[in-house]
Amino acid sequence: MQAEIDEIKKVFQQHNNEPIVTFDKLPQAGSERHYYRIGTAARTYIATYGANVPENEAFIYFSEHFNKKKLPTAAIFYISDDRKIYIQDDFGDVSLLDHLESKGFTEEVYALYKESLNKLALLQIKGDEGLDYSKCLTNTVFGKQAIMADLLYFKYYFLDALRRPYDKQKLIDDFEALSNYLAHTEYKYFMFRDFQSRNIMVTEDNNVHFIDYQGGMKGAPQYDVASLLSQARANLPEEWKRHLLEDYMTSFEGIIGKTIDRDVFSSQYNGYVLIRMLQVLGAYGFRGLFERKAHFLTSIPLALHNLKGFVSSQSVGISVPEFKKVLDICISDEVVAEFTNVRATDETPLVVKINSFSYLKTGYPKDETKNGGGFVFDCRGILNPGRFDEFKKQSGQDKAVKDFLEQQTKMPDFLNSVYNIVDIAVEDYIKRGFENLMINFGCTGGQHRSVYAADAVARHLKNKFGVKIELNHNNKENWVTT
Repeated sequence: MQAEIDEIKKVFQQHNNEPIVTFDKLPQAGSERHYYRIGTAARTYIATYGANVPENEAFIYFSEHFNKKKLPTAAIFYISDDRKIYIQDDFGDVSLLDHLESKGFTEEVYALYKESLNKLALLQIKGDEGLDYSKCLTNTVFGKQAIMADLLYFKYYFLDALRRPYDKQKLIDDFEALSNYLAHTEYKYFMFRDFQSRNIMVTEDNNVHFIDYQGGMKGAPQYDVASLLSQARANLPEEWKRHLLEDYMTSFEGIIGKTIDRDVFSSQYNGYVLIRMLQVLGAYGFRGLFERKAHFLTSIPLALHNLKGFVSSQSVGISVPEFKKVLDICISDEVVAEFTNVRATDETPLVVKINSFSYLKTGYPKDETKNGGGFVFDCRGILNPGRFDEFKKQSGQDKAVKDFLEQQTKMPDFLNSVYNIVDIAVEDYIKRGFENLMINFGCTGGQHRSVYAADAVARHLKNKFGVKIELNHNNKENWVTT
């Protein structure tokens, strides 16, 4: 990691003689790329390190092309000779999703969504002009093959895991028909491919900018609109979705200079909404049912709820009877109940007491309840941030330590295993009316690993079960913070 940091600083200083004042590692997203914020006295930059050079090349090419057209994307300032490092604009840390989650469904947030879709239409249409699609990372066109891939992803990783009967050949035939229908759209422009609220950054002046478009290709513009408006985590009101789609179509018509058949356009939009919903279910199924990652399992009920609302109110404009049968299976009360967690109520007596402790300084927390204990998890198998000078005076509640544990240790794997074990007990205790459960996390000093783990499990249980939590860090008075 230090070699990577040194190389980034070297690339920056080869092109910019301003002294580096700050240098911070940023949280890693879903990819293998590493991000850093470089600060000088004048401004800040984002440095990206990615070992996947073709992916870097696609992003750099798209960015340079879009910037010539003054579109709301990143400017690339410096690139390493091996193309593994590039340094670009810094649009800050606040995304459209952050605005939605902090401010709710307000007029201000609606305006940001509307502006995002207006700028999306510009990016799709103006960005398409003169774009060399041979530079795309994978396919140059999002067509039937790509749509079939999304549908099969849903089939293999979610539908088949339900173990419900259906006619496999008839379903494949319906997949073929739907893929053909959606692929033969009148309009094909630049498709962002991952246009969702986390990839829309909002600067302090309320301007929106786009990031992470390296997977782009030529395709139907409705796909990106569907990606944004149907995002499960955003859970936008149906009224917002209808009006925002109309707003987008108005912007689209204004840019191409002619009216469109809005009924056909909307019908194909609905088809892509459905594709995105099924793609999400496939991802949740793969991560949750196959990789056993608890966070993704907890997301399945909301995804099914969104799918149920769509199926009951929208049409994709084509007859696909076996596909419709399969969707009805997925949104049945039986299947939804299978993935829906038991939730605590105000009357639920269970209190989960979560402790962090130091094996050396405090020892095991004492259980004063009649249940006589619970779980004790030893965090000492995780690389200790306390070994590093920059973390010694921080705790597991500081951002730098949390980033280190999440990105450079096996803490995420450790916690996924903890969730799987603890969830069984919490669900059973709620059902049986038990009053107490204790969960303890120990490490050498009770300052970094155990603190982070205790906080993470408290959040997880609160979000998943709505259970009462008592959180205590037993060695907090001895933390080395000065």
